[in-house]
Amino acid sequence: QVHLVESGGGLVQAGGSLRLSCAASFSIYAMSWFRQAPGQERDFVAAITWGGGRTVYADSVKGRFTISRDNAKNTAYLQMNSLRPEDTAVYYCAAQSYYRGSYSDHLNYNYWGQGTRVTVSS
Repeated sequence: QVHLVESGGGLVQAGGSLRLSCAASFSIYAMSWFRQAPGQERDFVAAITWGGGRTVYADSVKGRFTISRDNAKNTAYLQMNSLRPEDTAVYYCAAQSYYRGSYSDHLNYNYWGQGTRVTVSS
């Protein structure tokens, strides 16, 4: 059983930064971040493969967010800079224990974190 534990959310002013962390209890193939604002669908944010470190980003966060991983700690990070009010959401990390398909499709993930709230004030 793979467990994902998230941390790092909070309240920040527009233009500020936050870093989210997601620790996995076992080795995984890829990890991603999704976010869900109230009344909205869960949207893809960024993904990283564990072996090669390949990254994929949603257009809305390119140039502002950076996903990285520490293989030794089995932890992924999402560095969020230049935050905007529209980034406000609950952020979820998700893992594929093996390649299951497109990283941007939440249906392809078999493990999820508990979610951490990010609020960006204007």
